[in-house]
Amino acid sequence: MRTLPISAVAGPQLSARQLHDLLRLRVDIFVVEQDCPYHEIDGRDLLATTEHLWMSDDQGVAASVRVLDDTVGRRIGRVVTRADVRGAGLSSALIEVALERIGDDTAVLDAQAHLQEFYGRFGFEGIGDVFDEDGIPHRTMLRRSSSEAG
Repeated sequence: MRTLPISAVAGPQLSARQLHDLLRLRVDIFVVEQDCPYHEIDGRDLLATTEHLWMSDDQGVAASVRVLDDTVGRRIGRVVTRADVRGAGLSSALIEVALERIGDDTAVLDAQAHLQEFYGRFGFEGIGDVFDEDGIPHRTMLRRSSSEAG
């Protein structure tokens, strides 16, 4: 697949259309496809410290991630790719840009357990035990800042 441009917008600067399209993709995949009824609208999308990264094609948002503050640094979450473009490297490209923006800060995410190897390629290491979140096994993963890793 050709490389799609990456959009990056802070939460408060999202247009109504952009927020709608991001939420729609997340609900389509996490709630409907993965059959996980949960509260997708968690109040964190529009925070000043939240940043949304996404790629769009002629069918709409193809993949997205959100980066927000966490107690240990920055949290990458809501990593999602539309079913028809999975395997094209879109999520990898978005994770790389998210990590560039995070810089040397510690980064954390809660990975679906079967994706630990994927996130490991970006320097994340599993911490703690696998836990159930909405019926799907997850594991917290951490990418330490260079000062912590030393």
